[in-house]
Amino acid sequence: MPEKATLPVVIVAGLHRDARRTVVDGLLHTVPGSVALHHDLATAPDGTVRRSVRDVSGELSIGEAPLVNDCACCALREDLVPELERLADGGLVRLAVVELWDSVEPRAMAEVVAAHGGESLAVGNVLTAVDPALVLPCLANGDDLAEAGLAAAATDQRTVGDTFARQLEYAAVLALIDSEDADDEDRALLRQLHPTARQLPVSSPELARTAFAGFDVAAAAAAQHPACALLPQEADEAGVSTVVWRHRRPFHPGRLHQALEDLTCAAARSRGRFYLADRPDTLLSWDAAGGALCVEGAGPWLAALPDAAWEMVPPVRRAAAALDWHAEHGDRCQHLVFVSPGLDRDGLLRLLESCLLTEQEYAAGREAWRHLSHAFDELLDPVV
Repeated sequence: MPEKATLPVVIVAGLHRDARRTVVDGLLHTVPGSVALHHDLATAPDGTVRRSVRDVSGELSIGEAPLVNDCACCALREDLVPELERLADGGLVRLAVVELWDSVEPRAMAEVVAAHGGESLAVGNVLTAVDPALVLPCLANGDDLAEAGLAAAATDQRTVGDTFARQLEYAAVLALIDSEDADDEDRALLRQLHPTARQLPVSSPELARTAFAGFDVAAAAAAQHPACALLPQEADEAGVSTVVWRHRRPFHPGRLHQALEDLTCAAARSRGRFYLADRPDTLLSWDAAGGALCVEGAGPWLAALPDAAWEMVPPVRRAAAALDWHAEHGDRCQHLVFVSPGLDRDGLLRLLESCLLTEQEYAAGREAWRHLSHAFDELLDPVV
């Protein structure tokens, strides 16, 4: 009995609804035997998620999935793989195109397909559809998704800006519609936000081929982890700048906390990793967009772990630490990247430098650092 073929699944994400629909329609017209699956989360307030399946000729079926724990995204996850497996079992579909709803992030869906799709499904690629003229307005939008009518659950506290940033930065391919309103600054901003992504116009015949290229979900997750993220490099083009700031000395928690608002608003997008003098063994992530900042603990620095524990650390993390290793500090470092039009580079660097421990404070040593203000206790677990 012949083996059943694996069905490639291409995930198309993006807050730019018209651009997303253009990409999906283009794939359906270009790839014979392709089918698009879409879950409309707008019906969630009524207690269900509406599912539709269509091909190039039009709608093939519609259905509903009940909410799971009052969460529309949870319902999508529960319903997605069984529907894809049904398409795979039919043996007639060459490509499944998953068109995500506006605020759904592609990482969660790609990981669901990879983890539960078994041998019948494979993630062919992840695309984010983009209107270049809307990149800065979306990135700078600090409104809660709930205010914009885009929340995926009652407890959804994400903003438009940070959601769009993650949609953009996770994708391997950015599919760009032709926008008359886009200028050189818009295109430069897009290139600097995600320089490793492949950018293709929706009219390109290459776009359909990328749907079958294959997508390494584990590598994509590692690239998003603050300890080993592939952050942008220095750049300056068409009025858009990327500033990369690195230092080994720890931040003074009080001075950095006082500067958070200015640093968050200094750029349309900033991210990276850093550490504080009062908690020097904790790797902290910095993730800001739309004037909103998220600071989270991301576990210990490898330099804080006993040698025996290193065997439990993923190889990609160990490799990243080795490349960044310092004789005194190990892998501890400040590595922050700011991307924005009209960036005040000199002012930003002065502000960052002012937040570090002074030479005298640094020389006082760790025991003295423990007695500095624990200003970040409101954002992180209190220092023990």
